[in-house]
Amino acid sequence: MKKVLVIEDNADNLRLITYVLKRAGYVVISAVSGEEGVEVAIRERPFFIIMDIQLPGINGLEAARMIRVSEADGSIPIIALTSFAQRGDREKALEAGCNGYIEKPIDPLTIMAKIHQYIGVSPT
Repeated sequence: MKKVLVIEDNADNLRLITYVLKRAGYVVISAVSGEEGVEVAIRERPFFIIMDIQLPGINGLEAARMIRVSEADGSIPIIALTSFAQRGDREKALEAGCNGYIEKPIDPLTIMAKIHQYIGVSPT
């Protein structure tokens, strides 16, 4: 099974996305801050990363930039999962190195299709 890193500081959101990812057959590891997320990404080199943008410490955009230039594989797909829904936020996430942008609240029934689209995996 492929390992996914979820960087999310909200326990309820983390629990929901973890449940959805596990149901899709992924092993989930998590981090609750931007700094911790960068460290875990470098150490674990996950198949892909789901990252909140509003995080304690460095935000998700800065964490994405740091992962992109780190010794972690720079091609690891990063998907921003955020409640930021203002004009230009999607573009900021993509400029920071994210491959996709999903707004909260998530729909547990459709989010895996969006994730697979962003990471280039055919649905099973």
